[in-house]
Amino acid sequence: MEIWINPACSKCRSAISLLDAEGADYTVRRYLEDVPTADEIRAVLDRLGLEPWDITRTQEADAKELGLKEWPRDAGTRDRWIGALAAHPKLIQRPIITADDGTAVVARTEDAVRDALGLS
Repeated sequence: MEIWINPACSKCRSAISLLDAEGADYTVRRYLEDVPTADEIRAVLDRLGLEPWDITRTQEADAKELGLKEWPRDAGTRDRWIGALAAHPKLIQRPIITADDGTAVVARTEDAVRDALGLS
């Protein structure tokens, strides 16, 4: 299991605390320092069953500078969105847990973390 985090994020710290409390075996990826490639983002999106705009933090300054709210959200622009996430990792919603069983969750709630652990 791997968790993508920003250590400054309270949701990420909460997710880590719950993983630790449950004795989970996981690795931490500080995705702002160890930036995921476009292919890694595609793979996580496939595991999540989501589109790139679904995991984009559109309120971030980078998103506003890029005008992301105005970008079309369709198959034709999917790669453009993924490219923006790879170039501006602050835009990636966090934390994201990729489980060993091939699933993934955006773990912003305790329930989502429990889902990743198979506890719900």
